[in-house]
Order: sequence, then structure tokens, then C-alpha cells
Amino acid sequence: MKQWMLNCLAVGMAGFFGSILRFLVGAGFGRLNIRFPFGTLLINITGSLFLGWFMTYIAGHTVSTTTRLAIGVGFVGAYTTFSTYMFESSKLYEEGAQIEATLYLVGSVVLGLLAVRVGIWLGKPA
Repeated sequence: MKQWMLNCLAVGMAGFFGSILRFLVGAGFGRLNIRFPFGTLLINITGSLFLGWFMTYIAGHTVSTTTRLAIGVGFVGAYTTFSTYMFESSKLYEEGAQIEATLYLVGSVVLGLLAVRVGIWLGKPA
């Protein structure tokens, strides 16, 4: 129970910093007043790059579960969930599960877009 609480606290604290960084990067690009979401694109790409590096790095090094969770789930998870989506897709391909990876990639995009559209429809006044 004590370790579980420590892990939760570490994820939450690291998530605080990841979400602040996401806000700052997004706000910085928002000041440019450009229609294209360059800030979100940069966040998604840098988050993917960082998570790919981090997960590969810790595979060959001794890193505590708490640190792994804090950085991988807390910090990067708050910064962007797109990075997790990309890392998991890559891992499926790497493991020879091309069909599952493709279904995950395409399904997430199509179902995610559909879910957003349904959410918009549900949120509109009658």
C-alpha cells in the first residue's frame, strides 16, 4: 500500500510539470495567431520522441518503477497521450503484430474522430 501511494504521488507530481509544459508550449504557439495547430503538433512529436527514447533507455538501465511511472505515465502522459499511442503502435509492429498495430492506429483515429463529433453533437443545445 505504501509503494502504491508513493507511485500515485510521483505520477501526480510529474504530471503537474508535464501539463504545465504542455500549456506553455501551446500558449507560446497560440501567440502566433496561426490557424494550424503547430503547438499541438510539436507537443505530439516531441512527446513521442522523448517517450521512445526514455522507454528504450530504461530497458538497458536500472530505473525504479516509481521513476518509470513518474516520467512515462505522469510527465509524458500529461504532456501528451499521443506519444503513448505511437509507442504502443510501434511496439505492436516490433512484436510482429502488424494487423493489431494497424487496427489500433486506424481505429484510434477513426473512432476518436467519431467520438469527438458525437460529443460535439451531444453538447449542442437542442
